[in-house]
Amino acid sequence: MTISLSTAPLTPQKPLFGTVLVANRGEIACRVIRTLRALGIRSVAVYSDADAGARHVREADVAVRIGPAAATESYLKIEAILKACRDTGAEAVHPGYGFLSENVDFARALADAGITFIGPGVESLNVMGDKIRSKNHVTGYGVPVVPGIAEPDMTDAQLIEAAAGVGFPLLIKPSAGGGGKGMHIVERPEDLEATLATARRVAASAFGDDTLFLERLVLTPRHIEVQVLADNHGNVIHLGERECSLQRRHQKVIEEAPSPLLESLPDGADIRARLGEAACNAARSVNYSGAGTVEFLVSDNAPDEFFFMEMNTRLQVEHPVTEMVTGIDLVEWQVRIAAGGELTVRQDDVVLNGHSVEARVYAEVPEKNFLPSTGRVLVLDELPGDADGQVRVDSALLEDLEISSSYDPMISKVIAWGQDRTEALDTLDRALAGYTALGIDTNVEYLRLLINDADVRAGRLDTGLIERKMPEFSFRRPGDFEIAAAALYAAATQEHDAQAAGKGPWDLRDGWRLGAPAPRRISLGTPDGGVATVEVSGAVGQGTAAVTVDGGPQRTASLRFPNRNHAELTLGGEARVYSLVAVSQGPIRPDRDNNTTPTELFLGNEGWSCRLEVLTRETRLARVLAAIEREEGAADPAVRSPMPGTVVSVSVSNGDAVEAGQVLLSVEAMKMEHQLVAPLDGTVHISVGPGDLVKADQVLATIHPAVPAEPSKAEDTIEEAVIAMGAAE
Repeated sequence: MTISLSTAPLTPQKPLFGTVLVANRGEIACRVIRTLRALGIRSVAVYSDADAGARHVREADVAVRIGPAAATESYLKIEAILKACRDTGAEAVHPGYGFLSENVDFARALADAGITFIGPGVESLNVMGDKIRSKNHVTGYGVPVVPGIAEPDMTDAQLIEAAAGVGFPLLIKPSAGGGGKGMHIVERPEDLEATLATARRVAASAFGDDTLFLERLVLTPRHIEVQVLADNHGNVIHLGERECSLQRRHQKVIEEAPSPLLESLPDGADIRARLGEAACNAARSVNYSGAGTVEFLVSDNAPDEFFFMEMNTRLQVEHPVTEMVTGIDLVEWQVRIAAGGELTVRQDDVVLNGHSVEARVYAEVPEKNFLPSTGRVLVLDELPGDADGQVRVDSALLEDLEISSSYDPMISKVIAWGQDRTEALDTLDRALAGYTALGIDTNVEYLRLLINDADVRAGRLDTGLIERKMPEFSFRRPGDFEIAAAALYAAATQEHDAQAAGKGPWDLRDGWRLGAPAPRRISLGTPDGGVATVEVSGAVGQGTAAVTVDGGPQRTASLRFPNRNHAELTLGGEARVYSLVAVSQGPIRPDRDNNTTPTELFLGNEGWSCRLEVLTRETRLARVLAAIEREEGAADPAVRSPMPGTVVSVSVSNGDAVEAGQVLLSVEAMKMEHQLVAPLDGTVHISVGPGDLVKADQVLATIHPAVPAEPSKAEDTIEEAVIAMGAAE
């Protein structure tokens, strides 16, 4: 099999630098620290207040606080990084990706301080860091570019006027930065003005530069990029291509090497050579040094045609797939080249061995339009089986780690290798099925659905596939097994608490009564806002009980814990194993003595997970009433923030008449902008302004209906529900 970082640790040699500071956070900081350790180099981590307990802080030899949670006051603050270098004696800085990795002012500041920047020179950063300048530059070196308009300092009016010559649909792109932020597709001329305003706002916030340009939108495009390595002695090579066509919101989700498109073509090797040469020419044109990536748009209909998009003058998120198929540690070569070393790997030495696929794990809710999510990691098992070295996980997660809304929602990457693409996808699927991170919402279930889609398996990829396929995917909901497991756990802890307090079974609320054993009723709140009711008869802690889920058949059930955080449920003779953790005042685990009745439980298996709330009488009634209102079609007049963030714009004023679906304001969280719309027609009251920090579920606006709603029959139903609840209790 391939030689990968997971199976071929580097042999320590004489240190190239004594101390290197890693000016980043998360999984990339951990990944860089790993190679520095293998090279015998002392590593320095920097961290914000939000990251004081982060994994990269623990794994580095030294850690330095650089500011509060906001990236502008910590990871993007050049002077704070320079001070950390001076305080720790760092001779070089590895910037990772994002933050300051492509910031020319940062590179200059390091050079002025006599500190080596582990990246390209100022010329490369200056030219390639501006998409307009880079496109105009590479055309003189035989590199084809996408038709469009790319001139500096164009106003919105000038862009609107030029758009007719570009043609619709077109793509708005920010000149600075990357990662898909600020990029927008515009299909109609009448939508251009408003979209330009949004794109400028996002670009200014993310990159400090709101310069935009327009490109023709290539239909059925494939995103193929080429990894290059260049030293300071005139050597430039490429390490083959990566296919990054599976994207959403211009953010990559699945990446692989080599490209299945090129692998399927009789002349694929020739196209690969042409792509590689174009990438190397782009690097040579700016005297590039270190690791870089040249990105191309390739037409699926005419794969021998490709267009330069941009050059990323840094390490890429998806670099592991190249490492897996070449056996070359890109971070090691970044360090060696920055230290003045000569690139000893020649183009003929580069052999692509097998196939590798990477899946990005995000803290998000795919069913809610991939809304980013926060929370605390309660149970973590990212690599339950190493698959003979064919699986690698790059991660920054730890149990009890709090996922902050201040940073990007990507939390880890799962990378798999196989002799061919089918084997690599199968291995990745098994790895994702074993991936467990309870306490936070992730996209792991979605990733499994995606890589098992028929078009993805067949290699029929393009950048619009995710949007087209999303409505076809069926996400799993908690069923009888999950509901029963949660109810039995809650019942068992109730029994435990009663026994610890010296009470008998007749003292349990909704449990045993004097005279005859009555079933205990446990109500659970489901992720869709519904209520599941379970009746439990018998003492769970003494073995087998009988359960009835939502009035269904009564079945025998038992729950046992074969090991830490794993619960085995047997229901009606069928057994299933789950990862399970419960929360009340803190995490409850079977190996602890301080169990108390949980308020919420997290369960998961096969890459899927859910949160179930243990309801009180009051919370159960609130859910029942909310469900009745939903059935009646009543819209909630309150507009709430989906997560913690910052209000970046308000589009209306107090007292304005608004229509359902109209954009009211935008909230930025986890480096993404979320537009909030009016749920119904009426008059709006805005309670926040631009720059305000908001909490999850905070009411930001309220809509007062234009015409008072007529009494609904829901009122009678609600009254009946209240009466019924009182009788039941």
